[in-house]
Order: sequence, then structure tokens, then C-alpha cells
Amino acid sequence: MTELEQYIKSYFGVNQSDELNKISSLFKLTTLKKGEYFLKTGKICDRFCFIQSGILRVFTVPDDKEITQWISTKGYFGTDFSSFFFETPSRWTIQTLVDTEIYTISKNDYKKIGDIVSNWNDLEKTFILKCFAVMEDRVFSFLSMSAEERHHYFFENNKELFNLVPLQYIASMLGMAPETFSRIRKKKT
Repeated sequence: MTELEQYIKSYFGVNQSDELNKISSLFKLTTLKKGEYFLKTGKICDRFCFIQSGILRVFTVPDDKEITQWISTKGYFGTDFSSFFFETPSRWTIQTLVDTEIYTISKNDYKKIGDIVSNWNDLEKTFILKCFAVMEDRVFSFLSMSAEERHHYFFENNKELFNLVPLQYIASMLGMAPETFSRIRKKKT
């Protein structure tokens, strides 16, 4: 089983090897250099991707202040769900932080998966609900945790990112000013 097929199986629950082969054949392996864009704000997102290697940052720049919404690494996916599913202009820019290899599938090919997998609607619904649960957990942490608790939780679950990603992006993703983030880091060491 290829790594892409493992992603599909893990995220969507597709188990039949012939279905996995057919779905994975719809994806194209693409290499983006550091600083290249997968998506820019205002464009309609017509692709979905799984990250083979590298890092994608999802961010926006309202009022000249960058806000990082998410950082995705190997084994995770990348897209703007609202734009991808509802064909609306994207709120987000998705850019590589290092040279990155991604498996991409176009919206048209994504729609073909329903013809390949008979229970695709249920599997896709479960996937989207899992994504919603992750976002719900993130909102909960913003509402219920202090900045120090958010830092600690994120660090414990993503230690490798602290050496790979500029810290101001992590601070932004955690809803902190870089000065607050730096002060918390100093207290921890």
C-alpha cells in the first residue's frame, strides 16, 4: 500500500485495495519550492492535497497583520474547505515554508470518487465531521485555556514544528502576540 493510499484509508476509511488504487490514480504528485503558493486569497480553491513531505502554512493578511490559521505537515491535508466545496473566493493563502511534495486532486476528479466508492457520501461525511471536531477543539482551547496552557499543549503535541517553523507563525496560530509567546518560552526554559 502506498503512502497516499494509507492517507486515504486513514482519513476517509476506504479499505478496498481496488478502490484505493483507483482513487490514488486520480492524484498527481507535485513539487512546490519554498515560498510557492498552493492557493492565494481571493482565488477559488479547485484542488485538495495530501502532504508527502514539507510544510504548508494557511494564513491571511487582514489590515496588514498576518494571521496564521494552520500549519500542515507530512501526512496531513491542505485546502480551503469553504472555497473547495462551495466554490467561493478563498479567505486564506496557502504557502510552502520549505520545498514541499504534495499529492493533489482536482475538484472534478474529487467528484469522481463517488462513482468509485459506493458509500462515499458516508465516508466523506465522517471525514468532514472529524475536521469539524478538530476545529471545534481548537475553538474550545481558545475559549478555555490560558496562553501558557495553549503553548504547552501545542508544544507537547508538535515539538518538531518549533525547530522547523518561524516562531511568529506558531504564536499567531495560537492567538498570541510574538512578545507573549517569547515570554512564555523563556519561562519554560
